[in-house]
Amino acid sequence: MGRKHTASIALLLPLLASTSNAASDPPRPRGVGPEFAKFYKNPDTFMCISNPNITVPIANVNDDYCDCPDGSDEPGTAACSYISPLSPPRPSSGKPGAVNETLALPGFYCKNKGHIPSYIPFTNVNDGVCDYELCCDGSDEYEGVGGVKCEDQCAKIGKEWRKQDEARQKSLNAARQRRKDLIAEAARLRKEVEDRIQTLKTQIQGQTLKVESLEKSLVEIERAERGKVVKGAGKGGKITVLSSLAKSRIEELTENVGRLRSERDSVKARVDELEAMLKRFKEEYNPNFNDEGVKRAVHAWEDYAAQDRSGPNEALDRDLDEILSPDSESAIKWEEFETTEESDVEVLYKFEEYLPTPVRDWVDSKLRDLRVALIENGILADPTSDSTTESKAVTDARSQLDSAKRELDNDKSELTRHQEDLDKDYGPDSIFRALKDICVEKDSGEYTYEHCFLSRTTQKPKKGGGHTGMGNFVHITSITVDEELPADGKGLGSGERIALKYENGQHCWNGPNRSTLVVLACAEKDEIWKIVEEEKCVYRMEVGTPAVCGVDVQKVVEGHDEL
Repeated sequence: MGRKHTASIALLLPLLASTSNAASDPPRPRGVGPEFAKFYKNPDTFMCISNPNITVPIANVNDDYCDCPDGSDEPGTAACSYISPLSPPRPSSGKPGAVNETLALPGFYCKNKGHIPSYIPFTNVNDGVCDYELCCDGSDEYEGVGGVKCEDQCAKIGKEWRKQDEARQKSLNAARQRRKDLIAEAARLRKEVEDRIQTLKTQIQGQTLKVESLEKSLVEIERAERGKVVKGAGKGGKITVLSSLAKSRIEELTENVGRLRSERDSVKARVDELEAMLKRFKEEYNPNFNDEGVKRAVHAWEDYAAQDRSGPNEALDRDLDEILSPDSESAIKWEEFETTEESDVEVLYKFEEYLPTPVRDWVDSKLRDLRVALIENGILADPTSDSTTESKAVTDARSQLDSAKRELDNDKSELTRHQEDLDKDYGPDSIFRALKDICVEKDSGEYTYEHCFLSRTTQKPKKGGGHTGMGNFVHITSITVDEELPADGKGLGSGERIALKYENGQHCWNGPNRSTLVVLACAEKDEIWKIVEEEKCVYRMEVGTPAVCGVDVQKVVEGHDEL
């Protein structure tokens, strides 16, 4: 059945409730629907419906002459068909009391017994055409214009319509049940997100404490490792490093001792020379020469010479010679230490073997603490400061810390995503949460079109080549449509419809980025009905889905800022 029949059914739904009282009403003039019968009950006169101040004799009703400005006196003829509720008011007829009007009646009423009552336009009355879609009883062609006789086919048409309506109702009931299932699934998915958020918050609290603990542990391990003598790059253990440091230091001290000894000998030589000069001065000066300054100098020398002074310390000089000579028997054989494979623990702390375990542990702890304190106060150099490598203990501790930080960052990122997801608009009853990323396709000759709910729209060529993105989901919106509903019912029809907007698709050559408006209507299953390119690279898809069955779009529009 076409749009006219569907529109008339919607228009006459209020009439169905009043048909039970039709038997008690007085006979109605031809073409009058039951809801307008009250205006035609007076047996003598008729008052125009929209202009009750204008009255005509009851005999003028359906006399094929338009007396009322609103055409209400001709409910069963085409006399007033020039008046249209969709057009501007026409000039008055010139009769007294006439004014500019529009039709007061929706059209000619067909009783259609055995089927659904309906109205047809007044222009269709006695036009010589059987309008079975709207008037299956043929009552609109009562004059038989042109010899046309329209038989009553309401029984046949009504039977077929009821059969189709039964299938439609069955499909609609299935769609409504499917929508309930989707709502339940959407609620379950939302609950999963909410539960995951709570789990993540707990994990983040625990992971934060773990990171803080590992950071403290790393600091302690690094501090402890600084208290150890690190292994050198060559052979041997930690004693090798100590011997290398000691050798360098002793060589430096030996060089300084040799330099100081040379300076001492030089100074001694000058002192001997000065003493000889003063001695000659004392022996050769004239005591009779009355010079107080000279006398004081001589007396000072005598006092200096009278002091007890030891001679050169030959034993000390021999010791210095022994120390400074690299070939002496007491010289340190550094090669023995530089090539040793002996454990530093055995060498440095061998004496600890003779101590009780508690004392040995205490001594070891104190030695390490002492070394750390010396390093931290700048007295000893940090053995790790000039090294790019770390001990295994430090490396392991740092690795554990880095791993814990990554887990914490991942949990925080996931928490942010889930919290943003809860704030998203998933349509009425959040139903599109259950449909998100579910895709449907339609074969359209050269291409296959795909729509993935709240994700993307795609054009796929059948003869090879890359897919073309027709847009990515942006938001939910709404649109008003007024279209003829196809006979199979797979279309938008008239009214407010929920729509999904997809933008920023693949760039169109010499045009904009592709975009798609997906308009939804009630259907038993998810399916694409129609694809239209309304403008260059601007598409519209008509999609059926149970998600919008029975939805009051107006309330959805009022409840969502995006719509």
